[in-house]
Amino acid sequence: MYHSKISGLGFYVPDNVVTNDDLSKIMDTNDAWIQERTGIKERRHVVRGEDTTTTMGVKAAQIAIERSKIAKEDIDFVIFATLSPDYYFPGPGVLVQRDLGLRTVGALDVRNQCSGFVYVISIADQYIKTGMYKNILVIGSELHSTGLDMTDRGRGVSVIFGDGAGAAVLSREEDLSKGILSTHLHSEGQHAEELVLIAPGMGKRWVTDILAENDPNDESYFPYMNGQFVFKNAVVRFAEVINEGLQANNLNVSDISMLIPHQANLRISQFIQHKFQLTDDQVFNNIQKYGNTTAASIPIALTEAWENGKIKEGDLVVLAAFGSGFTWGSVIIRW
Repeated sequence: MYHSKISGLGFYVPDNVVTNDDLSKIMDTNDAWIQERTGIKERRHVVRGEDTTTTMGVKAAQIAIERSKIAKEDIDFVIFATLSPDYYFPGPGVLVQRDLGLRTVGALDVRNQCSGFVYVISIADQYIKTGMYKNILVIGSELHSTGLDMTDRGRGVSVIFGDGAGAAVLSREEDLSKGILSTHLHSEGQHAEELVLIAPGMGKRWVTDILAENDPNDESYFPYMNGQFVFKNAVVRFAEVINEGLQANNLNVSDISMLIPHQANLRISQFIQHKFQLTDDQVFNNIQKYGNTTAASIPIALTEAWENGKIKEGDLVVLAAFGSGFTWGSVIIRW
């Protein structure tokens, strides 16, 4: 039995910065309103034709592979998390295999939205623990901006999301005191429709239905979120799954060196920080400048925290996420 460790990290965000003031020019909102409710000051949006979910993932992956100091020929498997794939099918995992010029290794796509990166880390960890693979490329990437309702009607959701990608290489670690100590995953499908994008979907509304009706008031192909309900569930589940991970490893909150929460809303992160009585040095947030990048948010934040010297060898790092599904999870890492 082995442990897995993160041997390389990378992230990519588009150059195009969209501020709250920029959004106020196309919808009835303002900087103070957005910051008060979400903590977001700006986010990145792709320029159409310049980036896709896959190309952003590839750019993040190239950085992670280079930093891992392994050759791309040594990548055994690819796992890609996203809710915004380039195509309805195939998923972007195989496109990454193609665009990076990898061997004909397996490629898996994960659709767990905001918890997606926690899920791909858990899956990769299991493959490495059993000895099946030695080096796995994991990616979280999202292109939200082209699928949002950028009108007054959609302002409550559309101001939150940004585009970007993060990636990591997980590699075999024989020292069982280091690397990923455990992962913890949960779901509660009874609340699926509280944070959802209905169409296009085989069971509800397919593209032919949308085209046939040509209804300008149809909102089924825009994301819907019951914000207060999601917030109330998120703060409970975040706390539960962080505690679950600590208890599984006989650790205490005081052992946490760095908590990287999914960047859903700065107010959620601040609530959790206060609940666990963590200092500003023990929690990393960057939603202020990137918005909510869903499956990409944790790897972007983790990479940035590491680049800024906030994560060092021997640190206890906790990743935690909650999102659509509902799904949630945590990862406990000894760096």
